[in-house]
Amino acid sequence: MIFLLEIDGSYGEGGGQILRTAISLSTLTKKPIKIINIRANRQNPGIKPQHYVSINSLKKLCNAETQGLETGSSILIYKPGDFIGGDHKFDIGTAGSTTLAFQAIILASIKTDKSICIKLRGGTDVKWSPSWDYFKHVFLRILKRTGLTIDTNLIKRGYYPKGGGEAEITIHPCNKIKPIILDNPQKYTEIKGIINISNLPEHISSRLKHTLIKNFIQYNYKSSIKIEKSESLSPGIGLTIWAEKNDTILGSTILGERGISSEEVGRIATMNLLNEIKSQSTIDIYSFDQILPYMALSKENGQSSCIIQKISSHAQTNMWIIEKFFDVDFHTEKKENHFKIIVK
Repeated sequence: MIFLLEIDGSYGEGGGQILRTAISLSTLTKKPIKIINIRANRQNPGIKPQHYVSINSLKKLCNAETQGLETGSSILIYKPGDFIGGDHKFDIGTAGSTTLAFQAIILASIKTDKSICIKLRGGTDVKWSPSWDYFKHVFLRILKRTGLTIDTNLIKRGYYPKGGGEAEITIHPCNKIKPIILDNPQKYTEIKGIINISNLPEHISSRLKHTLIKNFIQYNYKSSIKIEKSESLSPGIGLTIWAEKNDTILGSTILGERGISSEEVGRIATMNLLNEIKSQSTIDIYSFDQILPYMALSKENGQSSCIIQKISSHAQTNMWIIEKFFDVDFHTEKKENHFKIIVK
C-alpha cells in the first residue's frame, strides 16, 4: 500500500500556491500526495482552469498518476514518476500565467540529469503573478545564486483577457543546490526598469517613464527605464523596476489598469521598491516565498539566510508545505524594520 502525504489545501493562504508548491515538491521528491479541501475558503473553491493546466503539465513531464485532476475538484491524488527530459510545449489557455507555471516546473525539475526545454502559451503579464520581466530580471537572477542556469526566450507578450503570449525556458542540469546567503543590506544608487506596452497610445508609457524618473530623482537615485512596444491579442501595459548591487536584487512589478493614471501606477511601483530598500531587505517579498524551497533544498550544502521586509501569507504557507517534505527549520529573527530568516 502506497503512503500518501496528506495536505490540507485550505491551510493559511489557502489558494493556488499550495497546489503549485505541493505538486512541484511531490514531483521533485517522488513522494505521492493527497491534497484535500482545495481552495475551500475561496469564492469559487476547487481546482481552477489555470491550476489544472499547470498540474497537468507536470503530470505529463513525470508520467504521474492522478485522481481528481479536473476543474472544480476539491481532492487531488498525485503519484509522480520519473521526470522526462527533452522539449515540451503546453498551452495554458487564454491569459493563464506562464510565469507561475514556469516557477512550478523549474522547482519540480531541478534534479534532472539532462536539459529540459519548456514552451508555454498563455499570459506573460497578468494580474496576481510575476511579470515576465520580473521573472527574468529578478527571480531568475536570485535563483542563479543556487547554481541553477536557466535560459529564457520571450516570443510574444500576452495580456488579459485573450492571452496568446508565448515564452520558453531551458533548464540545465545542476549538480547541487548552493545556499543563498544574503546577509548584508546594500546601498543602491540606480534603479533599472522596463515598461512593456501593447496596442495602447504611446503617451501612456511616456508619462509613466517620466513619472518614474522624476520620482527617483526626488529620492536621489539615478534611473534607467526602457520602453518595449509589442503587438498582442489584448492591449496591456506593465512595469517592472529593480535595484541591484553585489548580487543582491530587489524588484517591484505592477500592471496598468483602466481608470488608474500612469502617474499613480508609477507612484505605487516607486514606493513599493523604496519601501523594500528602506527596510534593508536582501530579497523582496515577491521573490521570497518562491525562493524558500531552494533555501530548504540547499541545507545539505550549507545554511541559507536573508533579510526580508515582512513575512507574507504566501511565505508562511510555503514554509508550512516545505516542512512536510523536508527536515528543515525556518528560524525567524525580528529586527527593528525587517526579519532575518535563517534556514537550518
